[in-house]
Amino acid sequence: MKKNVTLVLTAVGAAALAAGAIQARGPAVPASRPASPAASVSARSTVAADGRVVTYPGGEVVVGAERAGRVLRVLVDEGQVVGKGELLAEIESDTLRAALREAQAQLAEAEAEARLAELTLRRREDLAREQVVSAHELDQARRDLEIARARVDTARAAGSKDEAQLRETRIVAPIRGTVTARHLQPGEMVEVGRKVVTVADVRRLRIEAEADEADAAALALGAPVQIRADGFPGRTWSGRVEEIPESVTLRRLKPQDPGRPTDTRVLAVKVAFTEPTPLKLGTTVDLKIGAAARR
Repeated sequence: MKKNVTLVLTAVGAAALAAGAIQARGPAVPASRPASPAASVSARSTVAADGRVVTYPGGEVVVGAERAGRVLRVLVDEGQVVGKGELLAEIESDTLRAALREAQAQLAEAEAEARLAELTLRRREDLAREQVVSAHELDQARRDLEIARARVDTARAAGSKDEAQLRETRIVAPIRGTVTARHLQPGEMVEVGRKVVTVADVRRLRIEAEADEADAAALALGAPVQIRADGFPGRTWSGRVEEIPESVTLRRLKPQDPGRPTDTRVLAVKVAFTEPTPLKLGTTVDLKIGAAARR
């Protein structure tokens, strides 16, 4: 009888231990059951990128000197809005103006000689019909007219050349925009190609971002972007990816995270703003780009 009681107690204990083990593991989930939508979204991550506020292509122009010389005057200051074709600066041009006046005088003289040669030819043609002058004299008059007309063309070309060189002393704005930099002062000597003024159209700005090439598969056109700038702590703005290049390049921007490598290859992704921001041209920003599903 005592032996039977012991067996019953042992069975009850084993059953209790099994029930405890099942409760600790939790309810069984079939292996083929798919993950919930919430789990898929949380599994996605954002792509971190560094960026800089830039203009759209053609929206920023560094205006250089087309002619060497001394700067006579600079007519604009930084922050000033200028129109296309507006005069920005002038290079001294007294010598060129004198050369142009000389060319214009030579043109007037050549035109007078051409008119005289034309009249002479008409007279000789009348006399040749009356057989008063020889054919040789008539040919000579025709040659004199051709020479006179050639001199007119030469003088006109010289004047046009002087006018073109004179225009090069007037530095004008190639686009409408804001003067973002003034690179020289009156009285300075400049060489051809020297920077004079930088003009940018700040009405339309976007971000040129650098995303690690390892994140290429996670980037997609139209993806939402969260934008932060150190100068505006606690504030964010929204944007969207509008261009993804077909090739990778070396990093040009210094990453804000000191732990990120500086010699990595990146995708220069372009991001458009989707709301107004106070961000200025050239501002560095930190981006979080909504990642697409990995393929």
